[in-house]
Amino acid sequence: MALRAAPSRGRWLARALAAPGAARVPPLSAASARPLAGLRPLPPAARFASTAGQGPEAEGPQRRVVVVRITSPFAWLRTRFYYLLIRLYFDQEFSIEEFTRGAKQAFSVVSKLLSQRKLDLLDELVSAEVLQVLKEKISLLPDNHRDALAADIDAIMYTTEGDVRIYYDDDGRKFVSILMRFWYLNGANLPDEVPAVWKAVWELKAFTLRLCRTWFQREFTEGVKPDWTITRIEHPRLLE
Repeated sequence: MALRAAPSRGRWLARALAAPGAARVPPLSAASARPLAGLRPLPPAARFASTAGQGPEAEGPQRRVVVVRITSPFAWLRTRFYYLLIRLYFDQEFSIEEFTRGAKQAFSVVSKLLSQRKLDLLDELVSAEVLQVLKEKISLLPDNHRDALAADIDAIMYTTEGDVRIYYDDDGRKFVSILMRFWYLNGANLPDEVPAVWKAVWELKAFTLRLCRTWFQREFTEGVKPDWTITRIEHPRLLE
């Protein structure tokens, strides 16, 4: 299911360049970077600890997954060209590396809030239109499907950026939208799971490699807060 939001509405989630400690999130590994700036401090109820069975980090030694990525040269050049435009005309300090690390952390926070049905805490994290649809869908999901939404940050095996768009609306406001793809391991058991979904085993426990596509959007109009918001989510086989 695709959850969409109009670019002219919604609240802004975070900036690509963040100040340390901007978000109250689960403890990160040493390799983790700063969160997206503008990700507002969450109340204590939104602080998470790893849940047993939710990721390969739950028990046993850490394992490393090696991913071989084959990218279209045209797509790679196109996205790099857009990053150059963003730095030239919108944000001279924009870094896709820092944005990616911050987006990964933001995705983990949102996925856990969805899994725990703490939708009121999503009010400042996703756009109003997406939040309304999520409230309707999450209430109908069985427990095992909600468990499958949760992505511990250490269980995110692979992250890559996708389509990048720069556009203007009828009022002359400027927007940048970046698609991020997150592959994460999750131990929820779905009896009706498609057999082709990739499986892994850590310490005799089975985990499924799941995919979530998340769109981040920021308005670059002068005078507007330089924050990012989630304006679209696609979760195959879970939120349909």
